[in-house]
Amino acid sequence: MKYLTYEYQGAESYGVLTDGGVYPVPDIIDGAPATLAGFIEAGLILGASDATKAGARAIPLKDVTLKAPIPYPRRDVICLGKNYEDHVKEIKTAAGNSRAVPQIPVYFGKSAAPAIGCGQMIPPHSGFTAQIDYEVELAVIIGKVCDNISEDDVCRHIFGYTVLNDVSARDVQAAHEQWYLGKSLAGFCPMGPVICDTSDIPDPTGLRICSRVNGEPRQDSNTRMMIFSIPFVISQLSRGLKLYPGDIISTGTPAGVGHAYDPPRHLKTGDTVECEIERIGILKNTVG
Repeated sequence: MKYLTYEYQGAESYGVLTDGGVYPVPDIIDGAPATLAGFIEAGLILGASDATKAGARAIPLKDVTLKAPIPYPRRDVICLGKNYEDHVKEIKTAAGNSRAVPQIPVYFGKSAAPAIGCGQMIPPHSGFTAQIDYEVELAVIIGKVCDNISEDDVCRHIFGYTVLNDVSARDVQAAHEQWYLGKSLAGFCPMGPVICDTSDIPDPTGLRICSRVNGEPRQDSNTRMMIFSIPFVISQLSRGLKLYPGDIISTGTPAGVGHAYDPPRHLKTGDTVECEIERIGILKNTVG
């Protein structure tokens, strides 16, 4: 199933997306949690025919405004840096950066309060940064508590997957000699358009992952090219950091980011970025 958060007639809700449109989950389940995050935390799940069985009416997708599936994550997004070898080799040696392929995962946090949805504007933060960059990433949504779990058990603890654009202010990263602020500016966490649960994507290995700026291809790779696999990463994190339903783990970006071009090709006001992952969809945002 594909889950999304949306605004319709001035009210925010969440639902499932089918060929027939958007079915509001509160119309399908009596007493459903108020948000998609609450739905995930409650351990709920819907089958393909649940919407029609319940007699719910679909809203045409064109009539809703998409939000990030989880606009306010319960805590910072956990991100992997340098998890595609081609990206490791392209990045410039700058604050905290090295062209050495990591032997253990590189983790950092990214604030998303709120995350923005497909179609929403990325703020330019003029005067604070002049080097905005894009990074298409596959993000994992945790579905069950992960506490010291094995790699073999990881798949049972995942709710689903979405597209995340790890927007980054490269000059801020360099000035502060670490990544948190440069990756956590307001509006720098576009996410969506949907979360595909594990019934739609049982195995995220082998998905095409790509990005375009103003229609021009920039990144084009495959999730099988990750250095550290999703089961390895989640199992390792769970050994010392308990993961909870609704937690988001973003798994790194492949080569082709704007900062790696010579000269760099940073985003400017009016640029439109499309981040696409096979079977999930296109996350489209404009800097403005």
